[in-house]
Amino acid sequence: MAIGVGTAWLSVMPAQAATAAPASVPVSAGPALLVLGDSLSAEYGLTRGTGWVTLLQDRLRTERFDYSVVNASISGETTVGGKTRLPDLIKRHKPAVVIVELGANDALRGLSLQSTEANLRDILATAQKAGARVVLVGMRIPPNYGQDYTERFFALYGKLAQEYRAALVPFFLDKVITHPDWFQDDRIHPNATAQPTLLDNVWPQLKPLLKSNAGK
Repeated sequence: MAIGVGTAWLSVMPAQAATAAPASVPVSAGPALLVLGDSLSAEYGLTRGTGWVTLLQDRLRTERFDYSVVNASISGETTVGGKTRLPDLIKRHKPAVVIVELGANDALRGLSLQSTEANLRDILATAQKAGARVVLVGMRIPPNYGQDYTERFFALYGKLAQEYRAALVPFFLDKVITHPDWFQDDRIHPNATAQPTLLDNVWPQLKPLLKSNAGK
């Protein structure tokens, strides 16, 4: 994943190869909560254990939700990579909830919106067919990609969330992108200061799903 501050989003860094094996965040013996994301969720450039996914496990414990978070995020991941890996992840972890944070690397690599949409559809359908509830995390791309493309890209998340009745986080970097000092030196990846806000952006959409799954 590559996102930059202000109008430099996505344009300041070449696409990263998908690197580093995804790491689980084991704690609970409860049902699994799977995070399928890119570098924004894979602790890129952060001290291990300081990213928003780890903070999520801490919040679940604090609020007495018995879920075990599995972080299956990889830096540089695209929707096709997520689609390819998901069936095995579901087979191994049998998640009750899946958070999907993918798509921006597709734009970075010049993949078509049709391809991105098809892959996200597959991911949502696969997760729901397995009985998991889904949170779809939306992203924006910079205006230098053209107004038509950027608007269609952003609208894609809302369209799919409505169609699949998935919970939607409209923009993952909401309240973060306006703070240049909340980014690492590459001006692309949020630093440790931003991680609680990233979690706060996801939590209102995630919490109702946890309530409805509690006790199952």
